[in-house]
Order: sequence, then C-alpha cells, then structure tokens
Amino acid sequence: MQRRFTDYAIISLKGIAMGAADAVPGVSGGTIAFISGIYEELISTISGINLSLFKTLKIHGVKAFWTQLNANFLLALVTGILISFVSFMRLAKYLIENHPVLIWSFFFGLIVASVYFVGKQITKWNIATIIMFLFGTIAAYYISQLPSMADSDSSLFLFFAGALAICAMILPGISGAFILVILGAYKTLSDALHDFDFKKILIFATGALVGILSFSHILKWLFKNYHNITLALLTGFIFGSLNKIWPWKRVLTWRKDSAGIDIPLVEKSIAPFNYKGDPQLTFAICLMLAGFLTIFILEKLGAKKN
Repeated sequence: MQRRFTDYAIISLKGIAMGAADAVPGVSGGTIAFISGIYEELISTISGINLSLFKTLKIHGVKAFWTQLNANFLLALVTGILISFVSFMRLAKYLIENHPVLIWSFFFGLIVASVYFVGKQITKWNIATIIMFLFGTIAAYYISQLPSMADSDSSLFLFFAGALAICAMILPGISGAFILVILGAYKTLSDALHDFDFKKILIFATGALVGILSFSHILKWLFKNYHNITLALLTGFIFGSLNKIWPWKRVLTWRKDSAGIDIPLVEKSIAPFNYKGDPQLTFAICLMLAGFLTIFILEKLGAKKN
C-alpha cells in the first residue's frame, strides 16, 4: 500500500487517540482503531509477525523485511500510542480523581457513536449475529460489574496482566485499562510509568507482546471466516460496556490500597439529578456531544482512507 507522509501523520494521530482511550479504565483503543478504519490492517499486520520475517530478512534483505512487516504503518501507529498513553495516563488519573463526571461524559458520547458505526458494518443480521451480539453485550456488562482485586507487583503477575490487558485493548468495547483495574495492576503500572521503573515496564511490555502476537492470529481468522458474526460480537462488547462509562455513579463499597487510599470497589449507575455534588449537567452534555462528534470525524478519516 503506497502512502504519503501525511497518511502516516494521520495514522499517528489515530494512534494518539487509541493511546488516550486505552489510558482510561473503561474505554478501548480497539474501538478507536475500528472506527478510524485501521482495525483489520492492524490485526493483519500484527498476526504477520512470525519467523518467516527473519527468513525474508536473510534472503531478500532489510527493505523486503520492512515491507513485509508493514513497518511504516506500525511505527507511525505505535509512536502515537506510546506518546499518548504515557502522557495521557497521568492526565486521565487526575481527571478521574477530580472531574470524573466530565471525562466519563466525553467517553460516553464516544462509545454511543461507536455502537452505531461498528454495528452498521454488519451486512446481514440473522439468528447467529443476534445471538453473538447478545452474548457480547452480556459478557461486557458482566466484566464491567466485576470488583477490582488487591494490588500486586510481582513479576509473574505483571507479565500475565500485560498479556491479558493487551488482548482487551485490541478488542473494541473491552478496555485494557479496566482489565488492569480489575486485576489490581492499574496503579502498579501507572506508578511504574510515573517513576520510570523500567524493570516493571519491561516485564509488563513483554507480557503484552506475547499476548498480542498470540491473540491477533485468532482475530484474523475470525474476520476471515466469520466476518459478520465477529462484528456482531464486537458491537455487543461496545454496547455492554456503556454501563461502565455512564458518568454518574454512586459508590456502594470502598477498599483501601497498599498506600491506605480509598478506592471505589462497587459502583451503581444513577440518574444525573441524584448525583451528590454539582453534576455540571450542561457541560457534561456538551462533552457527550463532543465525544459523539469525535467518532464522526474518525469515521470520516477512515472512510476517506478506504
């Protein structure tokens, strides 16, 4: 695929959007990739990373290796993701702690639009697609209701947390960051990024690499053989995650982390007018619309590319 510099700049911007989404527990970067038109290329590119690449490098040289890897695409995308994820994770942590209604309002609008745009790509609805949509919805809703586990920073735990979270990150609707919250690894990773603890970051990254190389082959096969059913499942995942993104919550139970800080354990969605404190309803609705329109812009960029 012949691309210009501006095309790769747009891919990097999409990567920045994916990284920002993945930094927020409850929002999936895979949703952004799907809406912006790069999801299947991303899955195909990742699944193509195998031993044949090194054979190509040995026989045909670096240029053929680089082309087969689709490395320009990967480099542009990963650069955007890393820049955004590392920088936005601190901002996301501050916003979630100090302005939760506003940040969740933006992402709620984003996810609502995502349900429509992913769902409309299903070319034929039948019993199978309806069942998979319902299954995806129930599964995502159940995951969103799970309480978080106690914090842990053991090396083996971080490795498996990375492998599991990255699988969720590339699935539209299921948030990798939220999986980290459930596992009790979100604070450990955010602290490691904040303190530049390269040992923990490397262990987590290694687990993520193993997880994504394995899981991408399954996704590629599903898209190739069961395209509509897979889309229905992913649409269900996104729809089922809306409960987690709803801005107005009441905390039912708390737990203390290792530093003695209260962390919400079980939350219940409530109506805006039942929210204690200033719900900033007008501003929240404006941010919902902004999130909704963001998906329209990303979808237009993806349609233009296609």
